[in-house]
Amino acid sequence: MKKKGIFITFEGAEGSGKSTQIREAAKFFRKKGREVILLREPGGTKISELIRKILLDRANQGMSHATELFLYLAARAQVVEEKILPALREGKVVIADRFEDSTRAYQGFGRGFSLEAIESMSRLVRGTLIPDLTFVLDVDITKGLARGGRHDRIEWEALSFHRKVRQGYLTLARKEPGRMLVLDTDQPVSVVKQCVLERLQRVFGK
Repeated sequence: MKKKGIFITFEGAEGSGKSTQIREAAKFFRKKGREVILLREPGGTKISELIRKILLDRANQGMSHATELFLYLAARAQVVEEKILPALREGKVVIADRFEDSTRAYQGFGRGFSLEAIESMSRLVRGTLIPDLTFVLDVDITKGLARGGRHDRIEWEALSFHRKVRQGYLTLARKEPGRMLVLDTDQPVSVVKQCVLERLQRVFGK
């Protein structure tokens, strides 16, 4: 897909503070006169939000790992086709709270699905679409869960699962240092914000 817009994603384990930094990134582009679309995964469309409710409902503890994986992919397929691709074709900036790296971290490293299988299925969902830049907000798992609370089905998972997810993100970032920037959220929020803005200025400031 030949796109005119910019696609940025924010990733991280539970309670990593993505929402705060997403707002700062949106301000950065709006000050430059760019139209910004904010999305979350799973979600972002009527259908994807309905899937989100199923995925995160703690009443669905019996959901198989395969069902979980396919539901995340289904939600993404809808938001890619309905929201992300049209916005990028129109030259807009799309900032997403999670995308494919979440699937690789949570269902790959966390649940044990092979990254090759996830990559193959993901290509059917997003084609050649890859974020231009991804911020990985790294947080100590215990601190993150205490900060965000343990409300939904994923947050309710064992600490060992969340630790695998965190290590998964760090492993992915080491493999793609050009696209993925890891930020330590043990630093003050203002310091993390400055790191985000500096990278955005460096990559998109011209």
